[in-house]
Amino acid sequence: MKKILFLMAMFVSVGIMAQKPYKVFCELLGTGKLMSNKVSVTIDFGQETSFWTGASKQYMVDDQGKQIKFNSMVDAMNYMGKLGWEFEQAYVVTTNNQNVYHWLLSKYVTQDESAREGFNTKQSFEEHQSKSEIDEQPVPDNKKKRSRKVRDELYD
Repeated sequence: MKKILFLMAMFVSVGIMAQKPYKVFCELLGTGKLMSNKVSVTIDFGQETSFWTGASKQYMVDDQGKQIKFNSMVDAMNYMGKLGWEFEQAYVVTTNNQNVYHWLLSKYVTQDESAREGFNTKQSFEEHQSKSEIDEQPVPDNKKKRSRKVRDELYD
């Protein structure tokens, strides 16, 4: 009887640990640069952005925090495709005689954190940098450590 209960508990725990994959989305927004054939690409996960900076810190950066520049939207899609993202839909919105390309991508994940694996945005890079700077700050030592000598007249 104990063996049966043990086996049932193992199967239930394995079922709880294995999560069902679900689909997450992101949007690539590309704008052409003036006097260049390169494209500025920002990425939108639906993440919270600052009121003051808006989407200005949502472009992709390398390990040093330098902006990744793409030759075209297809170049950006190839980059995302290597990370497991799949193309869903694309459309163009023209604002002030400038085309803004919107490409919707999707990916199956089991955790929200795995959606952002393989790349950083400027905002997430700066947050990570500031967090690591706080973690690396040395704890100040007291320069003068006082030792207290307790005098006990009964036992001296």
